[in-house]
Amino acid sequence: MPRYGFVVNFEARPGQEEAVRQFLVDAKPMVDAEPGTFAWFSFQSGPSTFGIFDAFETEADREFHLNGEVRKTIDRRNDELFASAPTITPVDLIATKLPLQ
Repeated sequence: MPRYGFVVNFEARPGQEEAVRQFLVDAKPMVDAEPGTFAWFSFQSGPSTFGIFDAFETEADREFHLNGEVRKTIDRRNDELFASAPTITPVDLIATKLPLQ
C-alpha cells in the first residue's frame, strides 16, 4: 500500500491553459520511467486550475520523484506556464482503495 504522496496545484498563466494541459500529458512518460512512483494522476479542476496527485510506497521514492524530471521541467517552465510557482504539498496517506493487481 502506498503510504506517501504529493498534492500539487498549478494556476496557468492567462492564455497558457492548453500549454499546461499538454505539459501534463507530456509528463506522463517521465513518470512512467520512475519505478518508485506507485500512482500518478494529473487533473484540471477549473478553467485555469490544474493539479497532480501521486503516491509512493517509501519516503525515498517520494524524494526521488520530487527531484525527478517532472520537477525539473516544472522549474524550467515555471515563468512561461504558471501564474505563480506550483504549490507542492507532501501528504501521508491514511487509507487507500486500489484495484487488485
